Formats: sequence, C-alpha cells, structure tokens
Amino acid sequence: MSMDFELARHNMIEQQIRTWDVLDPEVLALLRRIKREEYVLPVYQALAFADLELPLTGGKKMWQPKFEARVVQELAVKPGERVLEVGTGSGYLTALLAARALQVVSVEIDPELSAAAQKRLAQHSVNNASLVVGDAARGWKAGEPYDVIVFTASTPALPETALQDLRPGGRLFAVVGEAPVMTAQLIRRLADGGLRTQALFETCIEPLVNAVAPERFVF
Repeated sequence: MSMDFELARHNMIEQQIRTWDVLDPEVLALLRRIKREEYVLPVYQALAFADLELPLTGGKKMWQPKFEARVVQELAVKPGERVLEVGTGSGYLTALLAARALQVVSVEIDPELSAAAQKRLAQHSVNNASLVVGDAARGWKAGEPYDVIVFTASTPALPETALQDLRPGGRLFAVVGEAPVMTAQLIRRLADGGLRTQALFETCIEPLVNAVAPERFVF
C-alpha cells in the first residue's frame, strides 16, 4: 500500500508546524508546495514528515520539519533579498529560501552533499540558488553583503566576519552554544550598524565543521 504523502504533509503542518507557532500563511503554503519527501534520502521517504532529524550522507542530519518552518518564518525573506546559507545539506531549506528570495548562495563543505542537493534543486527547477563547495564557517565574502544569513549547524560562538557580511536591515539565524545547551538566535543588523539579538528557543543540533571556537578564560 503506497503512502499518502499529501495526507502526511497535512498532518505534519497541523500537528507539528502550527503547534510550534508557525502561522504565517505564506510559509504554510510553501510547505505544501515544496515536496519535502523529494529531498530526503529515498530510504527515509516514509519518515519525511516525522518529527525527527533524518540522516544524510557524511554523518550529517536534516532538521526537523518544525525547525525548518520556524526558521523560514523568523527570517521573513522578502523578494529582492540575497541569502547566504552555510551548509546546504539536503537542499530542502535552500529550496524554501529560494522560493522567497532573489538569490540564495549555499555553501557546503561536503562535495557529495552539495552535488546531491544540486541535482534535487535542478529537478525542481530551482534556478536562483547557487551551490558552492567550500567552508563558510567564518563567513563568505563572495557576493556579500547579504540580507539574510542562515547557519544550518551549530557554532559555539558567532563569527564576527559573518556578522560583518550582514547588510543593514539584514537578519542572521544561528544556533549558538555547545552541547547540551544551545540557543537558536536571530540577529538583526540595525540601520545605525548596531546589532539586536533575539533568543528564539533552546535546542541542540550537530556542530558546524570548523566552527569558531569561543574564547576561553585562562587562569
């Protein structure tokens, strides 16, 4: 018996996404339109809508659906904006961001992950996402400044270089801290150049390869 993906998608939105305060009708419409099951590894397709982190190649993991939806809502990407995604992963979040942005530059350190995501995005005619193999843990100067920056893995400390790449009015999402205590943060660059940080929720996700280490006190 084949799986009813549309029913599973509906249940995911109603039971997971809405209960995590994701109520923006545009975001909910995106989740219905962009097929999450087509971005997971085939072996996990039946779990595409489960409240789980799903494995990817290279030991990486795909965010939970509610996490992805909440981040897209908080970033509130607008037409005409340029986005930097640090860590392409499956390409699903890339597709969600690209649906709202002028352009997404997505940098992935794992060539195999990047190639697989590129193939998926091409299959779905996502033409405004540029996938690059590289290390953006400390920012990515090519194409900066950006209106939106999103880190898809955690970092013990926010890299100052990434903050410098953020345009006035821009937003940066990152999960900051070390296991077991991490905080999802939204940082806004104010018109006067200052920064405003908003703590969204506590979580614990995989660390970014080559993440910036926090300063340690030496006694």
